[in-house]
Amino acid sequence: MKIKPLSDRVLVEPAAAEEKTASGLYIPDTAKEKPQRGKVVAVGSGKKDEPMELKVGDEVLYGKYAGTEITIDGIDYMMMRQSDVLAVV
Repeated sequence: MKIKPLSDRVLVEPAAAEEKTASGLYIPDTAKEKPQRGKVVAVGSGKKDEPMELKVGDEVLYGKYAGTEITIDGIDYMMMRQSDVLAVV
């Protein structure tokens, strides 16, 4: 990984959006929801008063509008603060 997040930030690779509903209907691109789950691929060092609790490889849930979307080497990632992460799965 060429990017090292600073402070309490983490770099998350979002899970793929659902292609099909549980009943078998295909979802068009315009109706797909943003994934709210992903895998941590890089972490910062944390803050002095708030240590980094996440580590590389953690599966996490995050808020719908959390973070900033970035593209590195053609792959989409989300850069967000540790506090934007809701849970580790």
